[in-house]
Amino acid sequence: MTRVFVYGTLKRHGANHAFLAGQKFLGVARTAPGFALFSLGDYPGLVPWPADRNGITGEVWSVDTACLAQLDQLEGTAEGLYRRALIALLAPFQPSTVETYFYLRSIEGRPRIGSNWSV
Repeated sequence: MTRVFVYGTLKRHGANHAFLAGQKFLGVARTAPGFALFSLGDYPGLVPWPADRNGITGEVWSVDTACLAQLDQLEGTAEGLYRRALIALLAPFQPSTVETYFYLRSIEGRPRIGSNWSV
């Protein structure tokens, strides 16, 4: 099982939440500071943002190997749209490091949307 931090359309009530069907919700969490969300239209992109002091709010899910492969496909990891990598979460959430999807393309001209994507 892999623990994944989701922050956009995969969250409960999000447009792509069905991809997490049958997986285990572990709780709401916030990342350590240093990240920002940008609107990419119908979904957000998380990028490193050193000036951030708040972190990003999202959910942590425990997913099986089959689900993780589906998420990688949804997030376009093979096409270089997102990269799945480790991210630090703030206490009291444990474990303090889980995986998430980082947006890899340009954010130029994209609006920064703060620390939470509303679903």
